[in-house]
Amino acid sequence: MDIATASPRLFVFLHAADRLESEVESRLSRVGLSIPKLAALRQLVAAGEALPLGQLAERLSCVKSNVTQLVDRLEADGFVARTADPGDRRSRRAAITLAGRHAFEKGILIQQDAERDLFSALSSSESAQLLHLIGKIDRG
Repeated sequence: MDIATASPRLFVFLHAADRLESEVESRLSRVGLSIPKLAALRQLVAAGEALPLGQLAERLSCVKSNVTQLVDRLEADGFVARTADPGDRRSRRAAITLAGRHAFEKGILIQQDAERDLFSALSSSESAQLLHLIGKIDRG
């Protein structure tokens, strides 16, 4: 195989993913959010209750130290409050605040608008096909 003519699929895919991420990050930053912050707020809203940080880490598929830093930033923004875990004195829970719920609602609208704008070049059938193909790659 000639390296110079090797398929650029991976680089095209990574470039597109980077472009999408940058655009969404830029839009979310206008309301004090980022993709990880929005993902954490989404998990807290979906749970319907405060979550132990370890559980939040599992739901976000990341290590607890990353979640601790993320919750630190969310707490500084006023979007999350740490509460005691009644079942474990050593553990803390992350609870979404009213400001966090408002930020989440704004963030979801921004995400939906960005998704609509970024995927507008695709037909609904192409969009469904893209999701299917990315799912196949993700599952390996």
